Amino acid sequence: MTSALAPIVISCGEPAGIGPEITLGAWQHLKSEIVMAWMGDPRHLPEGTPFEIIDDIGEAAALGGQALPVLRHDFACDNRPGHPDPANARGVIDVIAACVDLVQRGAASALCTSPIHKKALIDGADFAYPGHTEYLQALAGGDTRAVMMLASDALRVVPATIHIALEDVPRHLTPEVLRDTIRITHDALRHQFGIDAPRIAVAGLNPHAGESGAMGRQEIQWIAPLIAELAAEGLDLRGPLPADTMFHARARAGYDAAVAMYHDQALIPIKTLDFDLGVNVTLGLPFIRTSPDHGTAFDIAGKGIASSTSMTQALKLAAAMAASRG
Repeated sequence: MTSALAPIVISCGEPAGIGPEITLGAWQHLKSEIVMAWMGDPRHLPEGTPFEIIDDIGEAAALGGQALPVLRHDFACDNRPGHPDPANARGVIDVIAACVDLVQRGAASALCTSPIHKKALIDGADFAYPGHTEYLQALAGGDTRAVMMLASDALRVVPATIHIALEDVPRHLTPEVLRDTIRITHDALRHQFGIDAPRIAVAGLNPHAGESGAMGRQEIQWIAPLIAELAAEGLDLRGPLPADTMFHARARAGYDAAVAMYHDQALIPIKTLDFDLGVNVTLGLPFIRTSPDHGTAFDIAGKGIASSTSMTQALKLAAAMAASRG
């Protein structure tokens, strides 16, 4: 079992989803390798889960993988798989904040978040954020700008804009946003993924990367000049590249991560290539955060058929990033 690092803390997420069962499955798979602790209401864990309540996350290692360490956080009510209860929304939000406090203080080496259901959080607690990424950015405070990466063995990809309508992308995709996204990605590849000289491919915004202005002029007007500016600073960049030809196997061999312009341009290729093994990583935070790359899956929650593969990969990546970061 890896014990040199502080434990990884897992936030419970939406208790009516598959979070509790995929946590159990991932813990069963990794309990001899990674020290972890789950924060949430023990009532929400699958029946028969071997767990032990701990008062401090530092006690997790002493359990030696014999029981899932649980940092108890009581919720308003029990869970009904597949049926989110708005009364539990405040508990979900508070657990995320408490977990962030643990990693901010260094008591935990990384945070792995279980899926949340934004509508349930809005209905039950007026949740004011589009998703996990934006809430974590707010909790981190300061001038933090969080960037979402989807990572697997096949591909690492970062969308410069995330949860906005496609028609709003050209307005939100500014030189400042793209510059920050590329720099944050470069720094994360070096310091959290252990890649000394990262190679980054940058997609164009328009079909065929604008095709010399015939299909859009953003590439000519500012995307290509921005890439050249950053390359002059020493970053290894290529682009803007046509998005329809940059994700096949031969192209992927030429870079360590790709920066895409909008949500689906980034997520479609990785979910097509490696749906079960993709991990959501938040870059730019002062702590490590990973998450399985899927949602709450209410349709299969509580049926014992949910795959814990992505959660397992999220925990393994969190541990590797923590070790790389030191």
